[in-house]
Amino acid sequence: MLGPALARYLERRNIHYGWAMAAVTFLVMLSTAGAMGSAGVLIKPLETEFGWSNAQISVALAIRLCLFGLLGPFAASLMNHFGVRQVVSTALILILSGIAASFYMTELWHLVALWGVVLGVGTGMTALVLGATIATRWFDMRRGLVIGLMTASNATGQLVFQPLLASLTETIGWRSALTLVIVVLTAAFALVLLFMQDRPSDLGLAPYGGKQVVPAPAKAQSFGALLMAPIRALGDAAKTNTFWVLFATFFVCGFSTNGLIQTHWVSICGDVGIAAVGAASFLALIGLFDLIGTVGSGWLSDRYDNRWLLFWFYGLRGLSLMFLPFSGFNIYTLSLFAVFYGLDWVATVPPTVKLAAERFGPERAALVFGWIFAGHQLGAASAAFLAGASRTSLETYTPALLAAGALCVVAALLVLTIGRRQPAGLAAQAA
Repeated sequence: MLGPALARYLERRNIHYGWAMAAVTFLVMLSTAGAMGSAGVLIKPLETEFGWSNAQISVALAIRLCLFGLLGPFAASLMNHFGVRQVVSTALILILSGIAASFYMTELWHLVALWGVVLGVGTGMTALVLGATIATRWFDMRRGLVIGLMTASNATGQLVFQPLLASLTETIGWRSALTLVIVVLTAAFALVLLFMQDRPSDLGLAPYGGKQVVPAPAKAQSFGALLMAPIRALGDAAKTNTFWVLFATFFVCGFSTNGLIQTHWVSICGDVGIAAVGAASFLALIGLFDLIGTVGSGWLSDRYDNRWLLFWFYGLRGLSLMFLPFSGFNIYTLSLFAVFYGLDWVATVPPTVKLAAERFGPERAALVFGWIFAGHQLGAASAAFLAGASRTSLETYTPALLAAGALCVVAALLVLTIGRRQPAGLAAQAA
């Protein structure tokens, strides 16, 4: 690995290696998110080639989103035991294998097994929990900003690849288009092998902004103990009101972003005569403004009450979704929606991670956030399936869009039930 050599090089220039870790993690999450987002351009081609319905395809995508979220807490535990580099490398191999094998699928169960299970497990091991783990381990200062960057890479990567993939799908087919995703993932795999480190203490460093080297905690003595660590964290966190509010509001976050807009946007636009490439271009615009909004959210979360940030983020997102069905879907209103909604795409993540770290302590923050993120992906899976079923039975996405908007308004009000900051640590919470 080149990590130690790069660390020495950066130290001579007064640059902490945490920023190199943030950069590598940003690129890894960008590439795996591109694999997640590529599913959005596959619905129409798969309907055409295999005759599968939107609802049938959405089942596989919903399973992928469920596993993407449910693996989060266990991925954090695996990272604590085996190390970040080993877990991320394994995840990338799974994703690459699943995409490559899907070139040869002929049956619906192949789609469910590969795009539902294999990609769900692989991407679940490199989800937002990876970004939260890197931020909490490597940064004492600027943690909110780093979380914002990691979140932006995950969300933006799911969107910015879609215009190019949609164009390639229309011109040379979906299999050839996915080859681009394989190339990007292979490059990310090389970066992980060369530069990714587990903890600052591996290089003899304190976290950025910290004054002391933090030794690695003792590892679980058995595989059973390893698997039980997330369960114990859930059991302790579930005793608090804060956990359930964050879980419920993050369910709404996933319902109103990944599950609905990311998965079905191309089909939503197709219903009003907008071609796949044009629809994906609006997704890229959403992704561009998401990068601005989420990094800005990270900056704000270091400075302002995170509860009120979440109130405004959820409330404004809800209004934008309820506006969309009545927008007329012309270039001006869709551009306005893309900018407004994009700034708020996943701006909810940095304040949510900050609240989890404050209320449950830095040692268990990744495990607890993993369960909160599971709520996000359960919401996404629900939207992916219900929106597809709604489109198949009612021939319109309007009920799904209005329901998502209404849920966002409820989430905005719900987050205000979280009390002001309390002493960190689950023991203090349970007392």
